[in-house]
Amino acid sequence: MIKRKEFIKALGRTGQERLRVKLTIDKDRLIDFVFQYESLIDENWCEIVRYDLAHGFFHRDFILPKGDNEKTKLEMPDIKTAATYAEQDIVDKWEFYKTKYLKNLKKKIK
Repeated sequence: MIKRKEFIKALGRTGQERLRVKLTIDKDRLIDFVFQYESLIDENWCEIVRYDLAHGFFHRDFILPKGDNEKTKLEMPDIKTAATYAEQDIVDKWEFYKTKYLKNLKKKIK
């Protein structure tokens, strides 16, 4: 039986940064996931970085303010390792990703 779990983890201390997690589990085995970093900017939750298995491969999307994204394919030995990597990368680097996003946002405004 396939189960889907979705939850949000707070990042930082301000309540303006979060990690959205979506897991799909079949018979206690992880078969799909999404780890997505979101930030509250100008009263809107903005997607900034997403790791998933869409398109048939593990990758990171850095979402640009205008809606495009920079896709980076990543090689991992298995889905569990990929999920662990995705979560830890966001937890460790969300501030870097937000800074990059805000720099791109300034370019969009100009």
